[in-house]
Amino acid sequence: MRIRLPLILFVSLLISSCASEKKEDLGFSPSKVLHENVLKIKTTEKALGDVDQFPRNIPNGQTTWATVDVQDWCSGFWPGVLWYAFEASGDEYVKEEAEKFTAPLKTIAYSSARNHDIGFMVYLSYGNGYRLTGNPEYKEVLLSAADTLATLYNPNVGSILSWPSQVNKFRHNTIIDNMMNLELLFWAAKNGGSQDLYDIAESHANVTMKNLVRPDSAIYHVGSFDEVTGEFIEGKTHQGYADESMWARGQTWGIYGFAVAYRETGRKDFLDTSIKVADHFLNRLPEDGIPYWDFDDPKIPNAPKDASAAAVAACGLLELSGLVEDKGLKNKYIDAATKLVTILSSDKYYSGDANQALLLHSTGHYPKNSEIDIPIVYADYYYMEALLRLKKLNETQESKAVAKS
Repeated sequence: MRIRLPLILFVSLLISSCASEKKEDLGFSPSKVLHENVLKIKTTEKALGDVDQFPRNIPNGQTTWATVDVQDWCSGFWPGVLWYAFEASGDEYVKEEAEKFTAPLKTIAYSSARNHDIGFMVYLSYGNGYRLTGNPEYKEVLLSAADTLATLYNPNVGSILSWPSQVNKFRHNTIIDNMMNLELLFWAAKNGGSQDLYDIAESHANVTMKNLVRPDSAIYHVGSFDEVTGEFIEGKTHQGYADESMWARGQTWGIYGFAVAYRETGRKDFLDTSIKVADHFLNRLPEDGIPYWDFDDPKIPNAPKDASAAAVAACGLLELSGLVEDKGLKNKYIDAATKLVTILSSDKYYSGDANQALLLHSTGHYPKNSEIDIPIVYADYYYMEALLRLKKLNETQESKAVAKS
């Protein structure tokens, strides 16, 4: 025993050392990346001008954010980035800046609805702000925003009109992106708003599930409906390669949106839908792990990537991992999300000192030749969310391990 015990201890230390070195070799730590991101976000924020101008993209050949006004559908993402930076750091300066950039979006909640993007604009700004501060004024703005979004609901169809400006082209149109705005309605119904808001959100998710999700588990970007009879006319694309192709970001909106719909309603068909569109997405990923802007672009591999789709997918997969009961499935989605975020944190996609953004290589509207292979603010938003989710997940797992030891 006197000989074996030291030997056993030596071998154990050796294994432990190798494991530590292997972990360090991986070079990815959500906490470390978040820390670096917060420092960069603070530096970027100090270089920005008016608080009613919001970062949207960084055009080719430039290093600073091009901005948009409060009416742009992307106006809520930068305040959301700041709120996530505050959540990651606890830095009061960042909190004050988040409050400043959030305030101008109040007008969206009290104006007539122009499109479905009210959720992106208000829930990501005021919603994160309320979650982190409990500011009662924020709650009132959120409730008003939910009521405003609900005015676009058509009971004949059972869904929210996504683009009032496009009714001549698509009739009553419902797009897959709109699944992400339902969380505002679900939240409002639980926090003092009308029960009708819950019913609208559930109905919208149901109509989307039955008509926009195709038998092959890919998703139409746009569903066109008869506004009077509610009949589904056809599925179309607007930002994808073709009507029947698989537009990458649309698929990820579906993963995340249906997972949230299940979380809020308990309807298993929503969970099953999230699972099947997630699996289809993962099964079709290219070898390097980051989706092209559309999985069916014939120019692949000479087609642009979409880092924003990867970031949204990571968030959706982590949401889904917390909802499935099967341990194998849970681990599958956590591992897939971790891989996506790890790749996004590599030199190929992480901007570093290249510009003010966090991520490179996102694609906005390829058919319109708009925002192709450049940094886009919503990629940074969902990247920050995914990092925070992974950090919390790691902390939970570490706590459980300590409790068992």
